[in-house]
Amino acid sequence: MNNNNVTVIGSGRWGSFIAWYLSTLGKNVLIYGRGDSERFNALRTQRGNEHLKYNDTVSFTDDLKKAIEHADAIYVSISAQAVRDFMRQLALVGVKKEKIIVLCMKGLEERTGERLSTIVSSTLHGHENVAIWVGPGHVQDFLAGRPNCMVIDSAKQELVPFLAEDLTSHLIRFYKGDDIIGNEVGAAAKNVIGIAAGALDGLGCPALKGALMARGAREVGRLIAAMGGKGISAYGLAHLGDYEATLFSEFSHNRKYGRALAEGKQFDSLAEGRSTSKALMVLSALYDVDMPICTGVYEVIYSGADIKTVINDMFLRNIKKEF
Repeated sequence: MNNNNVTVIGSGRWGSFIAWYLSTLGKNVLIYGRGDSERFNALRTQRGNEHLKYNDTVSFTDDLKKAIEHADAIYVSISAQAVRDFMRQLALVGVKKEKIIVLCMKGLEERTGERLSTIVSSTLHGHENVAIWVGPGHVQDFLAGRPNCMVIDSAKQELVPFLAEDLTSHLIRFYKGDDIIGNEVGAAAKNVIGIAAGALDGLGCPALKGALMARGAREVGRLIAAMGGKGISAYGLAHLGDYEATLFSEFSHNRKYGRALAEGKQFDSLAEGRSTSKALMVLSALYDVDMPICTGVYEVIYSGADIKTVINDMFLRNIKKEF
């Protein structure tokens, strides 16, 4: 397996950082973006953005065929809801089976609840070299030199040690995952818990985050187990281990979105937890798993439920067993 010539799909905050990070590891990085994308064209023209600048090993293209032909490995960082359509584009271009595809975003398809790695494999006609890169960390912290730990996982387990060892540096230590279901679902679901945390901030109840963390991990663990994963994975880096970055950080879009909901304000940046809450309702019904926190977030966003009433029902209802 090779991971020297890499293509990064996506020029947002996280995708642009991944390109930068891979270049610091000595990779030959090509960033792909649509020719009509203002964000991509700004990144290409300025050779960076407000957070970072690229060295000479990074190049750009708006030719998808060229981007795929260049790559030993393709790192994808786009909206979770755009994955299926983008993989259809890749299928038309033609992606060789030996190429590695690493999904660097956290989400589930809102309409079906399907995991992104399974969407990739099925849309690309059984492509097996698919991995996920999940866990805590914000671009601003990494670029300030603050290290963190993340996770690589894959249904094809021989990919895991190769990528984890190849991508590890002084800035990011990668752990080897052994539960693709748990790590993928847990990574997506933590964004919904992040929205709930932001709502607690907006309502002046941040002390309830302790209860939120304990109960959130428990209900997500139940879902993971019902789906055939390891419930304990909810307590690992992909979910509980990412709570600091999602429930408390000033850089968390999901926390900011939840706070805006509670305060009746507009929030225009992408918060993947919105769509993930829809997906979790699909999975909750499909696997018959009670998910009161995620259900409450969904009802506030999509059913117009009163946020104060929902929070009261979550945390201040009748005395009951802890979990």
